[in-house]
Amino acid sequence: MKPKVIYKQLKPPATEREAYLEHVSQQENARKYYRCALIFAVLITLLCSLLASQLLFFPFFFSTSQLETVTFLSQDNRCDDQCTFVLVESIPEGLVYDDNVTINPSVFQSWSDLIHQAKSSVDIASFYWTLTNNDTHTYAASANQGEEILQELMKLKQKGVSLRIAVDPSGSKKEDITLLQNSGAEIRIVNLPNLTGGILHTKFWVVDNKHLYLGSANMDWRSLTQVKELGATVYNCSCLAQDLGKIFEVYWSLGVSNTTIPSPWPANYSTSYNETSPLEVTLNNTASQVYISSSPPPLSPTGRTDDIRSILSIIDDAKKFIYISVMDYTPTEEYSHPKRFWPEIDDHLRKAVYEKRINVRLLISCWKNSNPAMFPFLTSLAALNSTKSHYNIEVKIFVVPATPEQKKIPFARVNHNKYMVTDRVAYIGTSNWAGDYFIRTAGAAIVVNQTSSTNTSDNIQNQLRAVFDRDWNSNYSRPLHTLKSWKQCNF
Repeated sequence: MKPKVIYKQLKPPATEREAYLEHVSQQENARKYYRCALIFAVLITLLCSLLASQLLFFPFFFSTSQLETVTFLSQDNRCDDQCTFVLVESIPEGLVYDDNVTINPSVFQSWSDLIHQAKSSVDIASFYWTLTNNDTHTYAASANQGEEILQELMKLKQKGVSLRIAVDPSGSKKEDITLLQNSGAEIRIVNLPNLTGGILHTKFWVVDNKHLYLGSANMDWRSLTQVKELGATVYNCSCLAQDLGKIFEVYWSLGVSNTTIPSPWPANYSTSYNETSPLEVTLNNTASQVYISSSPPPLSPTGRTDDIRSILSIIDDAKKFIYISVMDYTPTEEYSHPKRFWPEIDDHLRKAVYEKRINVRLLISCWKNSNPAMFPFLTSLAALNSTKSHYNIEVKIFVVPATPEQKKIPFARVNHNKYMVTDRVAYIGTSNWAGDYFIRTAGAAIVVNQTSSTNTSDNIQNQLRAVFDRDWNSNYSRPLHTLKSWKQCNF
């Protein structure tokens, strides 16, 4: 049997002309390839020359501001200062705790110390000034601490210490401001109502670019004896004080006539200390990571963490618990027209409870000026609590007691705290927790994380938690559901 074989017809050899044409085609292709390679080489050479010249003449191609920003953001975040961090409080007259609880140094004593330690400069960012009680016409004896602070501030110029005050327009026509200006203080009115539609709600001091105070207390005699306040005073910490000083300089620059908010801000306002790259410093002999956040976003230069971003990241970072103590809590923009729903913080708290089973507690103030719209939202949060589903979220209200005489003092007898503490972080701010304060209003906060240290027995986070636990378990707080109406706050 013969195998099946498929035969292919062989092509005849190429003719001489065909061979010649093939040779010409190959040469033409080679010349095209050579031209492409030559053009590519020329382009590469030009690009390299351009880059080389750019590196050689770098300052001429980039602005000073851009160069300085690169320098600011690339600097070492370690600080050799041995800083002292002190929690300070104002406990209103008549609010008495059990003997075995911790009471921190007073805001009054802290401010007095800062004034006496000042050698060259005191910068104060403030909402308003009423350190004398002339505006209330109550002539309460408890105003003496505020009046003493005012008198000491008025003496600074005589001691060779400069005093600069950035103040909101609403607080610029007070008697205190006139007295301070006449004593040599420099005053600038920061017209945020025109610039952002908000107010200057910040409350902090920077002394000699070395010490600082930041917290809930206004420059008001009531903040020292009639309102419950909490803040932080940090001594001998130039790295942190200078960084807070940059926020003051933001306000100061906006306190001139016909100003506008720059975009971007010049590089000297930038910071390298923020949520992702905090300052590494020793606080109370403990290794710490610290940064200062601010609001609103248009007032945050390069590198500065927005305050709302700081709050949300702290909530998301928590592993076990989130405890919050603020005067107002509303997931809305209460001062916008029309009012708007603003669930950013609310959503993150619910997510923490639902997804991570984190223990959340909110201690909210209740007083005669409380916003009635706040309580349905708080009730909604509290309704999420479920032992069966392991959703652990609780809401309590805190009421500062008042005698008939104390009730005559306007805008007093309230827990004015604005802080949060988790199992990892301590946060102390100046803003109420409503959308307006983070979108349009100026505020600031200090954030401290000491989890990297083995010395955790008395760290700042534990100290702040002790304050929260003291208030949560005190006779001045009660579960939200026991309050039938916000008008019952005077229990």
